Amino acid sequence: MTKFTDLSLGPKVLKAIAEAGYETPTPIQAGAIPPALERRDVLGIAQTGTGKTAAFVLPMISMLARGRARARMPRSLVLAPTRELAAQVAENFDTYSTHLKLTKALLIGGVSFKEQDTLIDKGVDVLIATPGRLLDHFERGKLLLTGIEIMVVDEADRMLDMGFIPDIERIFSLTPFTRQTLFFSATMAPEIERITNTFLSNPERIEVARQATASETIEQGVAMFKPSRRDRAHKEKRDMLRSMIDAEGEKCSNAIVFCNRKVDVDIVAKSLKKHGYDAAAIHGDLEQSQRTATLQGFRDGNLRFLVASDVAARGLDVPAVSHVFNYDVPSHAEDYVHRIGRTGRAGRDGKAMMICAPADEKNLDAIEKLIAKPIPRIDSPDLPEPPKRKRREPRVEEVETPVVEATETREKPAKSEKPAREDRPRRTRGGRNRKDRYDDREDSKIVGMGDHLPSFIALSFEERRAS
Repeated sequence: MTKFTDLSLGPKVLKAIAEAGYETPTPIQAGAIPPALERRDVLGIAQTGTGKTAAFVLPMISMLARGRARARMPRSLVLAPTRELAAQVAENFDTYSTHLKLTKALLIGGVSFKEQDTLIDKGVDVLIATPGRLLDHFERGKLLLTGIEIMVVDEADRMLDMGFIPDIERIFSLTPFTRQTLFFSATMAPEIERITNTFLSNPERIEVARQATASETIEQGVAMFKPSRRDRAHKEKRDMLRSMIDAEGEKCSNAIVFCNRKVDVDIVAKSLKKHGYDAAAIHGDLEQSQRTATLQGFRDGNLRFLVASDVAARGLDVPAVSHVFNYDVPSHAEDYVHRIGRTGRAGRDGKAMMICAPADEKNLDAIEKLIAKPIPRIDSPDLPEPPKRKRREPRVEEVETPVVEATETREKPAKSEKPAREDRPRRTRGGRNRKDRYDDREDSKIVGMGDHLPSFIALSFEERRAS
């Protein structure tokens, strides 16, 4: 069996590894460290939770042991897709470089530029950054990448999902052609393969597991969920999640609950807290200080349930996660592998459970096709019956009818009758009715017009004849 002492690492690095309690490397570490120490490009493909971070941190520290950093010109660069993953790489660097005088800078969003600029001005051996913040420093003229000797791209497939590939290509173009590149990914999408063919020179390919496979130590299961009514779907789904947690009992020492949307992350976390569960939310819209404090509390065991979006699905190393609950079926099949990879790490046993609504069955089929095996169906826990609406019966009350004494009724005086409007004579300027004026004439008839002629028409003829 291969041990770390067989991998040609530096004595001070081996001492730090022994102090950390490790003796035997994982398959990806045993395959990637020797060619990396030979200054060869490395393409590592391994499922999440297999120790990819140490596979590039250990040889990088050993190779940087000699030499000195210059101001604004870091000697090595590590690119990570999320702030949490970048911070985790920084923690690994601190752990394994305890006995070496190497410096680092962590460039992530949510932190002041001024503090990061101060570290870069002093000169750092290792620069750990997210692509966006790295380019921000470069465009401000605070950073030069012409001194990069070793460049590492971690979780490349996550970079693709988050839209960082154009930034990665630009960063590659800013580094020297003679650099050494270590490229790690859990899956190999066509776009990732194109980048490796473009920027890696005759890489050593290490593939320790079939692409997009889950660890065999993880027990998987899916509960099919069908709401009783459409307007109660969300509430009943949260009820099912709590029932699944309660069914596990003490076996569920801690767990990560994954949701597809940030809004649902907050809602589920508040619901769990309302029902007495120790839970907190973590997603991309929170302040970096809050995200860091929440994640640290979960690692330290002070927090039992971490409700997260996919920002926490990639690369986070929390060794003892007993359960993963997928509140939503992920829309991308690859995300399922990364989500459940948060449990069952380093050979431990883990359990991953998922809730599948009728609208998610298509995504479930895609996941089973990707992992090349069906996910066992588990019995849905008994949900509390929704409260039935009570019919309100009309209250019948005996109402005493008041006795009304007879009183004398006063007769109202009759109103003076006015003639109807059509019977009223029309008045003219002279005060006489036009009809009266017409009727007073002896020769009132108009020859040839007949007796049915209206009087107002005849009046016009009469006035003209009179004039």
